[in-house]
Amino acid sequence: MKIYIFIFFSLSLGAQKTNLAPSVPATDHYFGTKIIDDYRNLENLKDSATAQWMKSQTDYTNFLINKIPNRDYYLKKRLEFDKRQGYSVSDFVITNNDRYFYLKKGSEEKTSKVYYRNGINGTEQLLYDPDRFISPFKDSSDKSKHQFLVNLLSPSWDGSRLAVSLTENGKEISQIIVIDVENKYVHPEVVTNTNPSSIGGIKWLQDNSGFFYVYYPVIDSNSKDYGKNVQAILYRIGENPKKLNNVFSRSNNPNLNIEENTYPAIMAFNADDKYYIGNLVDSEDFRRTFIISKEDLLNGKKTWKPLYTKEDKIPYMRLAGDDIYFLSGYNNTLNYKLCKTSAKNPNFKNPQILVPEMADEVITGYAVTKDGIYYTRTKNGVEAKLYLYKDGKERNIKTPFVSGNIYLEAKGKDFSDIWISCSGWANDEQRFKYDLQKNEFTPENIAPLIEYPEFKDIVVEEITVKSHDGVEVPLSLIYNKNIKKNGEIPVLMNGYGAYAESYSPYFSVSYLLWANQGGIVAVPHVRGGGEKGEQWHIDGQKSKKPNSWKDLIACTEYLINKNYTSPKKIAILGGSAGGILMGRAMTERPELFGAVIIESGVLNTLRNEFGGVGKSAAQEYGNLNSPADFKGLLEMDAYHHIKKGVKYPATLITSGINDPRVAPWIPAKFAAKLLADNSSDKPILLKIDYAGGHGGAIPVAQRYANIGDIFAFALWQLGVPAYQPIGDITK
Repeated sequence: MKIYIFIFFSLSLGAQKTNLAPSVPATDHYFGTKIIDDYRNLENLKDSATAQWMKSQTDYTNFLINKIPNRDYYLKKRLEFDKRQGYSVSDFVITNNDRYFYLKKGSEEKTSKVYYRNGINGTEQLLYDPDRFISPFKDSSDKSKHQFLVNLLSPSWDGSRLAVSLTENGKEISQIIVIDVENKYVHPEVVTNTNPSSIGGIKWLQDNSGFFYVYYPVIDSNSKDYGKNVQAILYRIGENPKKLNNVFSRSNNPNLNIEENTYPAIMAFNADDKYYIGNLVDSEDFRRTFIISKEDLLNGKKTWKPLYTKEDKIPYMRLAGDDIYFLSGYNNTLNYKLCKTSAKNPNFKNPQILVPEMADEVITGYAVTKDGIYYTRTKNGVEAKLYLYKDGKERNIKTPFVSGNIYLEAKGKDFSDIWISCSGWANDEQRFKYDLQKNEFTPENIAPLIEYPEFKDIVVEEITVKSHDGVEVPLSLIYNKNIKKNGEIPVLMNGYGAYAESYSPYFSVSYLLWANQGGIVAVPHVRGGGEKGEQWHIDGQKSKKPNSWKDLIACTEYLINKNYTSPKKIAILGGSAGGILMGRAMTERPELFGAVIIESGVLNTLRNEFGGVGKSAAQEYGNLNSPADFKGLLEMDAYHHIKKGVKYPATLITSGINDPRVAPWIPAKFAAKLLADNSSDKPILLKIDYAGGHGGAIPVAQRYANIGDIFAFALWQLGVPAYQPIGDITK
């Protein structure tokens, strides 16, 4: 204990740079290139020196952030808004017989509880409180140490049963319980070693007697075997969950040549489907997919047949009887077309085209109903429109308000019911049920909608900026209409740019609070995302990844050249794969930014396959065994682009100790090298959340506090007066 107190006291007096990480270099050779890794030893999280250094850096970071005036402003405001609203509702699921299941959290509650009602106007009933859950893996003598959160609800087709997935401390690996809805009976069996909120979901049998889920043989995210050889399991209610009925996997179906790093998952779309679809989930949108008759699978037969390949470029499909409706990017259709083929005689290369591709709008979603197919198109990832395909014709449906993002939900092929959820940068998400016959939208918001008069002057501007190669990059700007272009506006630039994920508009109170304090929130929709279709994604992955951070740099320079701001007033924020974006932007142009915040960032791509999702990420970043891909991986590796003696901006690097996607040693190595090589007097901070994972599945107050710390750090470093400590707290 005395040693620990001494370390903390020394750090609090500004001796952080004397507390450098222990360094045991390793040398690698890739295709004639010698790479020296100064902090390979930090990859061993069980090493006491590594653990002590990470803990001491976290203590120092918390010490500094606690000294920032108004550090808790964002936390208090978020909790104040929650109290104003009273309660929040999320994770809606509606069964065919109109049973509504959802999560609800009161403003004074730490976590959400499970509720249901019969029909939108039915009486609300509490079904399950996750505080009741006792994990079979935990010592139940002290329940206060274990706080489980619900991360997925999956009702049976008739709503008589509900599968509830629970997780703890951001680990993602979850446990499933089953509840009989009428009597609220919780079955004693607990399904373990799964992650349905991320992979595969929970797919019920037609008779509601059981479900399919994805099983992980190894659940230790630090193991080299984590995420390998997973299996699709058929579980029947009441059986011993440890008795695994493996129905689709590498071991069960060796003739299918299933890769060890893929996640075999079973899809079911309607209760009376004649077929089950087997999907090999990986980091790509296009996946190897198989089909089997429902009767064969349930009778233990292994008659899986190939349905389509990656080369068919199908990001998503739905069954409706013998028909398959799907989006196709085949033959260079990069913004997708909506197509139809037959399950009995499928043809994915020359299908029936229902809705052709458009040059400047991307089809982003669709839902099959009794009345036709509803689908959404989005322009630049920020302008969403709703359409209906019916009787061979397309029809645009005007939504209740202009939306940046539209999410569709429908009961299925035999029902007319369709719901949309609309949101935008300055519009809170609202849910509506659409009546085709009346052409009317009816609000269905179970949670109360509240007014935010404090945000009445916030405006949104959608523009495009020319990048280094002349390509137009969409840029979203959120700010108070009364700001003055004086070169001094604090800017928070938040981006991602990977895995074809679009940074779609959503209502962020934290963004609006930043704007209300006189700042600008800027969201550059850089290449690597999906905002402008699959080509936008392709142009920001592997060897083309530099386009991502060059797009970000171009957007930053635009704001400076237009006299909105200056380098010392710009903070950039990104996480996960967005860590590449932010890490390389700051290492390529360190003088361009006043602060950098990277959450659970992929900052060491040469070693990424050894931590987190492993080799499956090679499809996005590149294969380490390929000479061409190696060059791309090295180029996007922010850790290896840190240079000795360069003045880097103030940097806050965060991670969760239970992160299963980006191992915490990856951000730790980046922080260690940056701390050792940086020549500026700006703080370089590492913060490990010892009760968190990859950012999700943590209590709301904890999430608000983490966001508040990030914003406080940024505002402190950008020189905003209300966040300036008295004196230099780093000394």
